Amino acid sequence: MDISVVIPFYNEEESLMELNDWIFRVMQSNHFSFELIYVDDGSGDGSWAVVEQLASQHPEIKAIRFRRNYGKSAALNEGFKAAMGEVVITMDSDLQDSPEEIPGLFNMITEQNLDIVSGWKKKRYDSTLTKNVPSKIFNWTSRKLFRSKLHDMNCGLKAYKLDVVKNIQVYGEMHRYIPIIARAAGFSKIDEKVVVHQKRKYGVTKFGLDRFIKGYLDLLTINFVTRFGQRPMHFFGALGSLVFFTGFVIASYLAYGKFFMAEYRMTERPLFYFGLLAMIIGAQLFMTGFLAELISRGSRERTNYQIRKKINLK
Repeated sequence: MDISVVIPFYNEEESLMELNDWIFRVMQSNHFSFELIYVDDGSGDGSWAVVEQLASQHPEIKAIRFRRNYGKSAALNEGFKAAMGEVVITMDSDLQDSPEEIPGLFNMITEQNLDIVSGWKKKRYDSTLTKNVPSKIFNWTSRKLFRSKLHDMNCGLKAYKLDVVKNIQVYGEMHRYIPIIARAAGFSKIDEKVVVHQKRKYGVTKFGLDRFIKGYLDLLTINFVTRFGQRPMHFFGALGSLVFFTGFVIASYLAYGKFFMAEYRMTERPLFYFGLLAMIIGAQLFMTGFLAELISRGSRERTNYQIRKKINLK
């Protein structure tokens, strides 16, 4: 199979029929073998009924339904599990992503041997204040923090090699950072393509203002996990040692004053409690890193055991 198209949706009954027809026209005109994987993220309208109708008419359609709204990341993760195409393409269901971009994305993956091609909505039709400006700030921060060349991390229109989506896990609100997660997993051939962005035709956006807070919290999480996920002791151990050493220097200074400078009221000085607190916090940070290292190493050993087990079974 050439292409799997994964489409998460939430309350988009007006656009699904039109989107489906558009995708089929593009696929058939380019003679692709394909499948469409619709993932209903707990819709409360008639979206699922539309998908059921479409699935009864087209054997190329697979449909997954969540009992409640879990978020786009969970929907993509389940769609990736079901995908079977050589190239996996993700797109939003609100008709703002154009299916006409599919052949170009597919060709970039197959002809240039890329792992990921990320869409870049160079010209947007969203609200400048609530979408464009925050998106530019977010993408600028992501580029600086991760040393990435991608201009539009938020774009839902992306293409992946099948091997990529089968070796990553997306959770929380991490769908924005799939290229970063994939690069940390060893898939470094990443490029971008300028894509057409269209005005929303039906309904309103399903993302609220809380996406800004979640986006930046996830930014910090991904930064930590990609840098220290396999070596947590390097972070907690170094920080803990620094804090403990600071407290130890303070305690040594106060002890010297007590024994050699006759400063009998050492415990009445605020500096004494600051030094004591620093040593306690430093020791706790060091132990946190030690425990995290044990958990990380145990997880890697279990994973390696499972890999060896699968190889032996083969």
